[in-house]
Amino acid sequence: MRDTRESRLLLVLLVAIAFALITVDIRGGEDSPLDGARQAAASVFGPVEDGVATAVDPVGNAVAAVRESGDRHDRVRRLEEENTKLKQKLGNDSRNRARSAELDKLLKTAGAGQYGIKGAQVIGIGAAQGFSWTVTLDIGSNDGVRRDMTVINGDGLVGRVTTVGSSTATVLLAIDPDFTVGTRMEGSGELGFATGRGDRSLHVQLLNGKARIKPGDRMVTFGSQADKPFVPGVPVGKVVRVDPTGGDLTRTLQVRPYVRFSKLDIVGVVVQPPRGNPRDTVLPPKPAKPKPTPTVTVTANPSATATSPAANRS
Repeated sequence: MRDTRESRLLLVLLVAIAFALITVDIRGGEDSPLDGARQAAASVFGPVEDGVATAVDPVGNAVAAVRESGDRHDRVRRLEEENTKLKQKLGNDSRNRARSAELDKLLKTAGAGQYGIKGAQVIGIGAAQGFSWTVTLDIGSNDGVRRDMTVINGDGLVGRVTTVGSSTATVLLAIDPDFTVGTRMEGSGELGFATGRGDRSLHVQLLNGKARIKPGDRMVTFGSQADKPFVPGVPVGKVVRVDPTGGDLTRTLQVRPYVRFSKLDIVGVVVQPPRGNPRDTVLPPKPAKPKPTPTVTVTANPSATATSPAANRS
């Protein structure tokens, strides 16, 4: 359309008519005379709007889904981190409970034998001291530890101190082949000498070749002069085999030690020996023997179950 005077007048007229229609529609509200025209326009342009909305909404939903997915990812990651921390805490709590139980057992053993002890933790094993069966403790001369002191745990004899530094000490374990300790059998008091054999049972040689010994019998340390290197009454182990004498003057036993040397952690160095010999009082209580189950025998009485002739006639 060319820019003429008539076209400009037509444009102004159309704008004026539009404003007039808008004014009439607003003032009429729901009773507006233009309501029918508006509905007709909605019926014409509505499908176009729905199509546009259908095309646009998946994009918006996808953006919202991605954002929510990111939030879920963050929540899952936080939950995984919290779960890991919880597992670590539970693991530490389990180890602490186990060590606390081990310490309680050590204190009970020391109390039963009236041993004055210094608690210690195993911080090193044999490789640090050569080829011997040894462990290193985290206490030393600054804590009152001296050479040739007995070392125990809650189960019994661990070994003896061989080397002492200012803050550490080396302990020769009772299973080392160079380890020997005097023993005394529970009850009978038969004396002998126990020698370590590495990861095998202890080798015990009794002085009395005619001593009556059976598997399951128990023994403790006999003790040394001036209580060094061994205090008396510390549980050593239980007999698992009695070798034939063969007419020898001595008798040989195989003894399983009470201490589990592969799991040493909390131990005690006996810095103060008992005033008296505790003898067998430090040994753990023997398991109670199961009581025999009473047997009840029921015998039927034929005369009581038989039917009398009079009863048959009736």
